[in-house]
Amino acid sequence: MLILSRKVDEKIKIGQDITLTIIEVRGDQVKVGVEAPKNIRVFRQEVLAAIQSENKSAAVASGVDNLGKLSELLG
Repeated sequence: MLILSRKVDEKIKIGQDITLTIIEVRGDQVKVGVEAPKNIRVFRQEVLAAIQSENKSAAVASGVDNLGKLSELLG
């Protein structure tokens, strides 16, 4: 894991297409802006986990056996 220190309005580049900008730091909370191409899905980790859990539950309820395709769809 790479750990970086940044101040408000400073940026972090990921590859050519993704930019993270520190918007605000207040106490133990940091607001981060994410600029990425539309084909790159950006989720908070807990939201992605909830989506994956709901998809797995729906697949089990409908009898779908191949759950691997769900993770492919979420990319």
